[in-house]
Amino acid sequence: MSFLEVGQLGYAFVLLATGSTVGFTCGLLGVGGGFIMIPIQIWALTSSGIDPTIATRTAFGTSLAVILLTSLSGCYGHSCHGAVLWRQGAALGLSGLAGAFLGGTIAAHAPGDLLKVIFGVVVLIAALRMLLASNIHPIGKPKEGLLSYIAWGSLVGVVSGLMGIGGGMILIPIMVMLLGLSMHQAIGTSTVAIAFNAAGGVLSYAINGWGVPGLPACSIGYIDLLQFALLAGICVLTTQLGVNIAHMLPGNQLRYIFIALAIYVGLKMLGIFDFMIFVISQGI
Repeated sequence: MSFLEVGQLGYAFVLLATGSTVGFTCGLLGVGGGFIMIPIQIWALTSSGIDPTIATRTAFGTSLAVILLTSLSGCYGHSCHGAVLWRQGAALGLSGLAGAFLGGTIAAHAPGDLLKVIFGVVVLIAALRMLLASNIHPIGKPKEGLLSYIAWGSLVGVVSGLMGIGGGMILIPIMVMLLGLSMHQAIGTSTVAIAFNAAGGVLSYAINGWGVPGLPACSIGYIDLLQFALLAGICVLTTQLGVNIAHMLPGNQLRYIFIALAIYVGLKMLGIFDFMIFVISQGI
């Protein structure tokens, strides 16, 4: 069963609109956009009768498949502007690929609520640290040697696989504050690492979901090919728009836009907005 088979083509329109937003965000800020896609994907799948647990895992796996293509598009665009550090990006990405495979394997057999809370706290801490940081270099002085990149890439890769995200929301603060990259360099290089992270996660979700009963039609493991086609097709196009705008803006403006988005994502993962809606609805 798939969400298209229930005759509600409104879902397809919503996914196309979501894909447009995700692509633009990836190009502008170097993040995968899984935090935007996943709630919409889960809603579409559960509304079509897919079991919530299966829907969540399918959303994670499909999100990473979309992120893989979107990040490759972003990487091409940012490299044309000279903002991609290939050696550092490859070190982050190759180590992240192994971590993402491990994280995806764990997530395929574990509930996600605790993971969302942990992710929300980490993102909020990173955003606040980035807001208060005074050692951010506008041009960038990348740290020499690849060991630090490999260590951080592995850690972020595990988080990527666990949460079905590209990892840019955590990786960019690390690159800017700890590895010495400028904001533009971090965004461009992030797309390289995200592509590797997503590839590892996709492989893991495809393997661990193979033969699982109750999956949507046209699936490869936990990868829903119909959702993938709708999201990825438009994502790849709008990513280039985001890339071009990113290189029109100064690094400081990009930094504050990224911080605002990170704070929003962190609060959402912690359920703060849902709690506020509940309080308001109860008249507390």
